[in-house]
Amino acid sequence: MKYKSLVIPMLLAFSSAAFSAEIYDQSKSYSGGERVSFNGAIYEAQWWVNPNQSPADVTGNSWESPWILISESGGETTPPPADPEVPSEPTPPVVPPIEGDYPAYVEGETYVAGDIVINTGKLYRCKDGVTQTWCSGPAWAYAPGTGTAWDQAWEEVADGTPPSNPEVTPDPDPTPDPAPEPDPSPDPSPDPEPAPEPEPSPEPENGYVVYQEDLDAKEAELTNFPAMASVKDLIRTIDNATVNAIKPLAESNPDNVKRIESIVSEADWEYLFPERTPEYTYRHFLQATGKFPAFCDTYDDGRDSDAICRKALATMFAHFTQETGGHTADWPVPEWRQGLVHVREMGWDETMRGGYNGECNPDVWQGQTWPCGTFENGEFKSYFGRGAKQLSYNYNYGPFSEAMFGTVRTLLDNPEMVADTWLNFASAVFFFTYPQPPKPAMMHVIDGTWQPNERDLANGLTPGFGVTTQIINGGVECGGSAEIAQSLNRIDYYKNFTQYLQVPVADDEVLGCKEMKQFDTDGAGALSIYWEKDWGWSSQTPTGGTYSCQMVGYQTPFSAFKEGDFTKCVVAHFPDVIIK
Repeated sequence: MKYKSLVIPMLLAFSSAAFSAEIYDQSKSYSGGERVSFNGAIYEAQWWVNPNQSPADVTGNSWESPWILISESGGETTPPPADPEVPSEPTPPVVPPIEGDYPAYVEGETYVAGDIVINTGKLYRCKDGVTQTWCSGPAWAYAPGTGTAWDQAWEEVADGTPPSNPEVTPDPDPTPDPAPEPDPSPDPSPDPEPAPEPEPSPEPENGYVVYQEDLDAKEAELTNFPAMASVKDLIRTIDNATVNAIKPLAESNPDNVKRIESIVSEADWEYLFPERTPEYTYRHFLQATGKFPAFCDTYDDGRDSDAICRKALATMFAHFTQETGGHTADWPVPEWRQGLVHVREMGWDETMRGGYNGECNPDVWQGQTWPCGTFENGEFKSYFGRGAKQLSYNYNYGPFSEAMFGTVRTLLDNPEMVADTWLNFASAVFFFTYPQPPKPAMMHVIDGTWQPNERDLANGLTPGFGVTTQIINGGVECGGSAEIAQSLNRIDYYKNFTQYLQVPVADDEVLGCKEMKQFDTDGAGALSIYWEKDWGWSSQTPTGGTYSCQMVGYQTPFSAFKEGDFTKCVVAHFPDVIIK
């Protein structure tokens, strides 16, 4: 089998339009479509919003929050991050000494990109780009150095000024030397003509030379650590020719598919999902799981592979049923067996326009990175929810397409494939295997790879079914003083599926997520998986720039899981670079 790395960066949605709205009131509830002003930005409710569900709540993906950012200011939107194709180079921040007169961080103060504040005895700079409005967010989340997600908005800056340009050493004496007087009696025998000087390195205006082998070596160095290797192994995929050959009971089926067949037969499938939409076939499920060989894989370190697979299937089926189930008490089968009823988001079909495609606008970076398909009349196609995980938005369809087919175009031009083919399950299996920093991969929670650290334990994040609900929809369902209806549904479905699949549930397993805080950047699952400009200073370059990128936890167009994206990041942020 041929393996390739899977990369599907889940990115935040932003619109280029300008809007006005009432100021957000945490005591109020809002219905889908209503807009509010919060910290100078405009948000729109994607569905019903309960009181205290603030736009500031940190979630790993846009579909987990009831709010979506549609404008970064109340009047005009902040320009989007630099276009990867035509990057604009911001002026590197001048880092002053900490002894200077710099304001202390104050919650509620309005901050913009480049502002530098003092907090906990250190200097912090508000980042450029789409996250800069978060610098003005609530202190519990964004106070520099102490908030749960402070490094999404701020970056710590070093004490002292940046090094001077090594090629331009200033004269310590400000008084210029007098011009030398001409020699009245020049030597009639001139020295022999000097040998030519070696060609100097290109000046900044001509470009700075970086060698591809050095970029590749730097990328390998920065991604060479155990947590990254573990996730890369989890998200590996097989070629589509092998996937297309998968069918029930075929001798050539991959090993993980054979394990799944031994636990859930086609007859079991018919019993467990009798109300499903016809597109959700047993073969499609086997193909989708076969695409990801780490799902229900064989563990060679003593862990019980069959037991882990059974638990993973029970967990997945419970979430399927909550996300796409019938939820109808008077149907002839119980609700836990009413999963996979919806393959397309209710109220939408393939001919409809204007669905989840605000980021198709070529003026925003999501539209430039993942250009949307169009109908014959030129209108953008609709990227509403499809499949068992209801994949939505072009910035999810494009990366998923690239991971499945090696090109963003396949699913951006043919989004219906996510409903009609084995991709209706593959998008959901992806969600199971792919981490959403600071959240760990759900499969790593189930198989025990993720082990909570002290910060996680303090936030109530312990292994069990409840923490998988926090991963999939924690911003809506978790953290309150009591379990809400959706979480109770998931628990009921999980109990039934575990009983059917013979999965023992320990008495102390935490099944719900009430009073469970969200994952944060100090937790064990906070893996940085995106490339962003390295804002540091270098004494080795004419401009003082690093001509390098660094790994960050917030979303950018460049994934650390995708080989070569490090170079793309460098080119995007350093337009004068010359790669040889």
